[in-house]
Amino acid sequence: MKFIKGFLINLQFFTAIPIALEIPMDKDHLRKAIQTFPLLGLFQGIIYSSLFWGLLLWTPFSHLAIAFILWLATILLTGGIHLDGWMDTCDAYFSYRDQEKRLEIMKDPRTGAFGVLSIIVLLSCRFLFIYESTLNVEALSYIFITAIPFLSKSVMGVLLLTVKSAKNEGLGSLFQSAASPGALWIYLVYIIGFLFLVNKDMLLAGIVIIVAAGCLYFCKRKAVKWFGGITGDVLGASVEGTELILWMTVWLLHYFAMA
Repeated sequence: MKFIKGFLINLQFFTAIPIALEIPMDKDHLRKAIQTFPLLGLFQGIIYSSLFWGLLLWTPFSHLAIAFILWLATILLTGGIHLDGWMDTCDAYFSYRDQEKRLEIMKDPRTGAFGVLSIIVLLSCRFLFIYESTLNVEALSYIFITAIPFLSKSVMGVLLLTVKSAKNEGLGSLFQSAASPGALWIYLVYIIGFLFLVNKDMLLAGIVIIVAAGCLYFCKRKAVKWFGGITGDVLGASVEGTELILWMTVWLLHYFAMA
């Protein structure tokens, strides 16, 4: 039951889906929430791939229109929570100030020029990768679209429990106080399940997982170097950055491995 409630906590915090249920925010429930981060991503991915499949099969819309609807869904379903973290983190990083000043910039509710430019680049690149992927659809495409948020939320969970917090406040610190890295054992089960799902295409799936692992490694190093650790904004930026790289990977696989 706590496992389900942990998943519902994630829906409340990280999606725009209204969950009219009061769930205790104690350590047990937050620990289960962390353990269900990948399932939250899987849930989002299933929505994206189902929407994509339905639009291609049952509507007369062009590939451009379908790509736009899917692109828009990736924004609306999350309520933009991770995009906000991406903008704040980019504003802080591109200020080229020390760690303390960067943390202050992230807390500023105002968005600077670098935050605006970074979100334009991020969303433009994502749209390109989605659109061109719609032109070369295969059965494996739907699995990879499902895997993108699944892996990005896995990266978020690992970062949360393996990188120190840059400050003792905020959403990141709240979740981090509830669990230890030992809670991440279930992530390995999820990854094995994903590989079992793709079966004969394990090589391509392995490439996607390796890319996600590379994003994790990069984010771990740079979070400490640039900000002194993680914050809620840094975690949000890691999700968006990882998803962008994974969308690019799927786009390239359509050209060079799935054509």
